[in-house]
Amino acid sequence: MSPPAHPAVGWAELPALARINAALLLCLAAGLCLWFAPAWATDPDLSHGLLMPVVFLLLVHESRSEGPRRWLRPGLGAVSAATALALAGLLALLAGGLYAAALDWSHALVRFAMAVSLSLLLGSGLVCLADERIRLIPFNWASWVAVALWPLSAPIPPGTYYRITGALQLWVSSGVLNLLHILGIPALRVGNIIELANTAVGVEDACSGIRSLTSCVFVGIFISAALIRRPWARVVIIALSAPLALLTNLARSLILTLLANAGVSIAGFWHDATGYAVLAVTALLLAALAYGLRGGASAHGTGPALAPSGAEPPRPAKAAYTAAGAILAWSLVLAALACVFFYSNTRTASRRDQPVPDLWAALPVSTPGWEVRTTQNLRQFASVLQTDTLAERAYLRGEGRSAVQITFYLAYWRPGQAPVSLVASHTPDGCWPGAGWQMRNEPTTRRDLTVSGRTLPPAEERLFTSRGYPQYVWFWHLYAGRPIAYQNPYSVSELLRIAWRYGFRHDGDQLFVRVSSNRPWSEISGEPLFADFFSRIRSHGL
Repeated sequence: MSPPAHPAVGWAELPALARINAALLLCLAAGLCLWFAPAWATDPDLSHGLLMPVVFLLLVHESRSEGPRRWLRPGLGAVSAATALALAGLLALLAGGLYAAALDWSHALVRFAMAVSLSLLLGSGLVCLADERIRLIPFNWASWVAVALWPLSAPIPPGTYYRITGALQLWVSSGVLNLLHILGIPALRVGNIIELANTAVGVEDACSGIRSLTSCVFVGIFISAALIRRPWARVVIIALSAPLALLTNLARSLILTLLANAGVSIAGFWHDATGYAVLAVTALLLAALAYGLRGGASAHGTGPALAPSGAEPPRPAKAAYTAAGAILAWSLVLAALACVFFYSNTRTASRRDQPVPDLWAALPVSTPGWEVRTTQNLRQFASVLQTDTLAERAYLRGEGRSAVQITFYLAYWRPGQAPVSLVASHTPDGCWPGAGWQMRNEPTTRRDLTVSGRTLPPAEERLFTSRGYPQYVWFWHLYAGRPIAYQNPYSVSELLRIAWRYGFRHDGDQLFVRVSSNRPWSEISGEPLFADFFSRIRSHGL
């Protein structure tokens, strides 16, 4: 039998540089937790993040007490790994700071970039602290999971989020429809909406399964480190966590649809209760499976680059110096300075006392030959859009399928009220598909439009359909009275371009103008209603 591996050392036995690095890393992790805490407490998609600090500490303890005690030999390999991870962490932090300039610190992409940065810096710290001359945290699966789980507690970047939820919404609605047909219940599907005999059920973002997917993958990876010893069993647990989450969420959506078909109101209690039940059931199933696959202590195995397991090496010297540790220390200092720089230069310079334009004055109250309908419930979108200065009126002429419909929508943000890219992310491209509309003219296009002989700034043009009903859409985003040209508000490179172009302080006011109709531009641009609207809105920069 091989002699036991050398044990981990206590805090008092560490060299000064190792204690400094460990303390700085813990401070960064604590700061991220304090920053994320409100989002963890209020966003159901991130509720599992409340467990992240506890999970991190438990896995570090597991690594030191139960995991295999693998120590890395000092040398060029360890220095290179620690340096690469530290530099990658700094780059992720710099990217997060630039995204904050474009999006605001509360944006999902900023939080995700910072969580990735922390994870990379912790990985560099692990390589340094697993040095056989330091021996604070062993280099094993539990310690790596403690480092790698942080991004799973952060919001998913919007572009990825919408793509995943869009695909999941269609998959869930299609699966529920097939199951309803098997049960003999007549139903139709329009996009992510299931139409029953007496009601309709929409598969929203929260019902797509993204919440249970991220939470169960988080739980599965944690269980693989805390309860499982055999590598093949860890692979099984992690591989099954995502499919299990999707299947249980499909069962939940079917139950809610059956309740709605029976006349039960599924909003509120039933919606939330089944959501929490899905998380509980999948976590229990994963824990039960882990218990069945759990191996003994002999299954820990060994890893590469281990310290010799013979004679006890010298105790770590208080003045021990490692190149990797020095590089990590300087990287953490630079990270702290970067955080201070970006925070001090991206705080919104809000001028909330600036007069707000009267958006309703730009929308004709009446016009000959048209029925005017004013939208009354726009304030429900205020929290999402970060503004309550909204106005929308629809104009109808005729009846039935031959009726002509034109809608004007305006939204305004004071200087500093919202960053440019946050406003740019709330376009019909990102919002309308969730309501059952399908975009037809991909890739997106820009077009020069003319009204009353005047050429307007280039407009973003889209075509959506729902149940065969078309909706031609043209919209403009103005910053400080100037139209903004952008291609994809969810593109990482596009967000960085906007940050570079519009700077850090968000000082300009913003106006979003949307025109939509069931007729193409060529058929309606000559209407006096159009000339009236664009004449009124001209003073705002369009």
